[in-house]
Amino acid sequence: MLFDPRPKTRREDLFNRERELSALHKASGKPLILVTGIRRIGKTSLINVFLNEVNATTIILDLRSLRPNYGYRELYGLVSQALTEKASTLAKLLKNVKGVKVAGLEIELRWRGRNAASLATILDALNKGGRTIIALDEAQKLRGPRAREVLEAIAHAYDYDENVTTILTGSEVGLLLEFVGIDNPESPLYGRYAEIISLERFTREQSMQFLEEGFREAGIKATEEQLREAAEAFDGIPGWLTFYGNLSVSKGAPAPTSEVKELAIKIALNELRNLIKARSRRYAHALKAIAKGARTWTQVKEAIETAEGTTISDSILHNILTTLEKLSIIRNYEFLDPIYKEAAAKL
Repeated sequence: MLFDPRPKTRREDLFNRERELSALHKASGKPLILVTGIRRIGKTSLINVFLNEVNATTIILDLRSLRPNYGYRELYGLVSQALTEKASTLAKLLKNVKGVKVAGLEIELRWRGRNAASLATILDALNKGGRTIIALDEAQKLRGPRAREVLEAIAHAYDYDENVTTILTGSEVGLLLEFVGIDNPESPLYGRYAEIISLERFTREQSMQFLEEGFREAGIKATEEQLREAAEAFDGIPGWLTFYGNLSVSKGAPAPTSEVKELAIKIALNELRNLIKARSRRYAHALKAIAKGARTWTQVKEAIETAEGTTISDSILHNILTTLEKLSIIRNYEFLDPIYKEAAAKL
């Protein structure tokens, strides 16, 4: 169903992504693919549907849980979990690989000692089994102490494993591109070509059509005014439109847009507070200033200095604004998601 809040897995539940899905299928034989787009734009749904349709062995790693300073235990734990989900297919390929233990329908990995597993060796083994597609969802989370090892394994597969395709998705687009480092001479992937597929928000008309079809599936009638109001409030972002539709279904009628919007703002506000907690309070001052209309370097700097009662250096402000852009929260002093703009105003 269109209003199911979980990531979609079937083409018929994936609204208005035929072009992107077709592009993924056309690129499926290439060694490296990047799927980008802001939060709640539908990247995971697109990847899930593609992996269910493609004629290949498919593996997906959900990397959202990785901490900034993750270690081997966390990294290899996620890899082990992903391989175990396809153990019935992969067991024979991996049973003789160093550092890999096949125990029934579980695949265990050793990350320490002389017999430790190697990501590159695992990819070599998968390559021998034919077409294999590995998707790393929210791959920018791999930035950290083990990043180079992951990139070297991907680069190795790019050069030597012709049956292996790696797909990297990311909602923090700047951080994803920085992690991959195609243009960075220090990156193992420097100079490699990556097919990039970007997901854009729906138009107002597409948003209204999405809502109309979702309500029809649920047996709910909505007026054109209700559809338009919700489409405008959530600015073509599928995740928020689905959030609105799902709450409406639970009520048995189109929910008041203002009520659902306030709930969405609370979710976004919590996410921004987590960001601020992980970085510094100055991010809150910058976000609030931009939400309140600051559109220049000077205006943002003055707002932070006024809030703190102290001067700040240009380099600090540069780092704050650059990071917010890399996180795909703002671009050119504008919020990419209006819900985050309203949430930032409440910081």
